[in-house]
Amino acid sequence: MIFEETYTLSNGVKIPKLGLGTWFIADDQVAAAIGSAVKLGYRHIDTAQAYENERGVGEGIRSCGVSRKELFITTKLAAEIKTYEEAIKAIDGSLEKLGIDYIDLMLIHSPQPWNDFRGGDYAEGNREAWRALEDAYKVGKLRAIGVSNFKEQDIENILSSCTVAPMVNQLLVHIGNTPIKLMEYCRQKDILVEAYSPVAHGEILKSPEVATIAEKYQVTVPQLCIRYDLQLGTVPLPKTSNPKHMSDNTKVDFMISDEDMEILKQMKPLKNYGEFSKFPVFSGK
Repeated sequence: MIFEETYTLSNGVKIPKLGLGTWFIADDQVAAAIGSAVKLGYRHIDTAQAYENERGVGEGIRSCGVSRKELFITTKLAAEIKTYEEAIKAIDGSLEKLGIDYIDLMLIHSPQPWNDFRGGDYAEGNREAWRALEDAYKVGKLRAIGVSNFKEQDIENILSSCTVAPMVNQLLVHIGNTPIKLMEYCRQKDILVEAYSPVAHGEILKSPEVATIAEKYQVTVPQLCIRYDLQLGTVPLPKTSNPKHMSDNTKVDFMISDEDMEILKQMKPLKNYGEFSKFPVFSGK
């Protein structure tokens, strides 16, 4: 069963292999979604300051019926925060909004502010934000720390001055967007890759080639996508508030053949993410 499977981060912390993404789940609806997920067996919940639903996630944590220590909670430092003082304040702000004593994993959401994604030089700001995460980690506010949307040079910048190396890099990884070189770099640095938007915000459902392979395994396209990310050695974070979809997303106890994995890795990049194309992470930068 997928819920019993974990990876071990470089500091020894265990992280569930499948998580629930909460992007675009409203603050007043996310607690119910977490309750449904936890009943199904989910123990890994992913949120962010930018999602503006940490309060609701905290409500879901407290009301879901399982103890806090059974849950793995991730949040992310807002991409615009690039000073030590702002970062320390924001970390404490997340703890307060979530209403919990510690966060299992906290990430820098992006190496650049969203309005300058893949733009200017924020190397010093990222080192400062990272120093704040390190200090919060060292006093037990955070059990693990990492980054998101970071390329090799962004990680090298952190490694140049850090006292605690990043444990995670959360990236856009799905069929049609598999950054093999960056993922291999992370593996060599003992950085676990988490895969957000494993179903490409539903756009992959329009691919007849992917549908054909899913049919071969008698599974749905989302199930194939999640299994694909698992076999890449990543943590897929499918986002849904629909309990049926949550349940379907856990039925991934099949294996994609090596041959089909290679076919899926070589799939042409998606050119269009529909209504989500306006977001920087999907714009192809």
